[in-house]
Amino acid sequence: MSVNPQQIADAEGVAAAEAYADKPEEPGKQKVREGKSPLRIALERLRRDKIAIACIVVILLFILMAMFQDLITNIVGVDNENHQELLNPETTYPDFTASSAHPLGIEPGTGRDLFYRWVHGARPSLIVGIFAAAVTVIIGVTMGLLSGFLGGWVDRVISWFIDFLLSLPFLLMAFAIVPIAVARFGNPDTAGYVEPGKQSTIQFIAVIFILVLFGWPSLARLIRGEVLSLREREFVQAARALGAGPRRIVFREMLPNLLGPIIVNLTVLIPAFISIEAGMSLLGIGLQDPIVSWGQTISSGSKAFDTYPIWMWVPAMSIALLVLALSLLGDAVSDAFNPQTRR
Repeated sequence: MSVNPQQIADAEGVAAAEAYADKPEEPGKQKVREGKSPLRIALERLRRDKIAIACIVVILLFILMAMFQDLITNIVGVDNENHQELLNPETTYPDFTASSAHPLGIEPGTGRDLFYRWVHGARPSLIVGIFAAAVTVIIGVTMGLLSGFLGGWVDRVISWFIDFLLSLPFLLMAFAIVPIAVARFGNPDTAGYVEPGKQSTIQFIAVIFILVLFGWPSLARLIRGEVLSLREREFVQAARALGAGPRRIVFREMLPNLLGPIIVNLTVLIPAFISIEAGMSLLGIGLQDPIVSWGQTISSGSKAFDTYPIWMWVPAMSIALLVLALSLLGDAVSDAFNPQTRR
C-alpha cells in the first residue's frame, strides 16, 4: 500500500496547528488588539465622559418637550387663550404667581398661560438652531472643499466672497434684511399692512437665512485650511499615484479625515444660533406672534422682571441651560476627536 507524501504533510500541518492552538500563551506575550477607527474611538471616549452623558440627557429632554408639546400641554390642561378674568383690572397683573391650573402663571396684560408658551417656545428655537446649523455645515464644507481642493481662480473667488461676508456687520445687516424681506414677500394690501401669520413666517425664514449667510464663511475658511493640509499628505499622493479620481480622493480620502472638525463645528453652531435667535427676537427682528419663541417671551417679560420675574426668567434659564448643555457637549466632542486630549 503506497502512501502519498502530500497527505502526510497535510496531516502533520493539521496536527501542528492543533498543538499550537492548545499551547498556553506565554506570559510575556500579548494578543494583538483589533484596530479601531477614529470615530469608534471618539464614541468610546464620549461614553466614558459623564459630563457629555448628562448634557445629552438634558438636550434629549428639551427635544422630547419640543416634539410632544401638544401632548404635554393637554396633560397639564393649559391653552393659549386670553384669560382676562384672572387679571387685576387696575394693574393688568395676575393676583397669583402660579397655581395648579397655571403652573407658571399667566402673562400680564393678555392672560395667556406661561407654561403653554414655555413648552411651545422650545420647538422654534431648536428648529432654528439645528436646521440653520445643518445648512451652514453643508454649505461651509462644500465651499471649503472646492476652494482648497481645486485652488486657482475658484479658490480666489470663494476666498474673496468669504472675506466680503465676514467684513459685513451682522447686527446692522439683520436689521436691514428682515424688514426688506417682509416688505418684499409680504405683498401688503394697503398701507404696508401684512398679516401677522404671514409676517411671522417670513421673519422665521429670514432669521434662518441670516444665520446661514453669516455662519458658513468661517467654517468654509477652516475647512479650506484643513483641505490644503490634507492635499499634501502621503495617503492623498498615493491615491493620486494609483489613479484615483477627484471624487474618490475627496469622498474617500479627505472627508473621513474632516469628520472630527465638522461634528465639532456642528455642536458649536447649534447653541450659538439658538442664542442669536433669542437675541434677535429680543430686539424685535426675530420670531414674532403667532409663532411662540423663548426670545419673544424674554423680550416681553424684561419690562416687568422686577415685579413679575417668572415671566422672563423661566425662558431665560431654559435657553441658558440648553445652550450650556450644547456647548459642553461640543467641548466633549472636540476632546473626543482630539487624540492629544485626555479627559
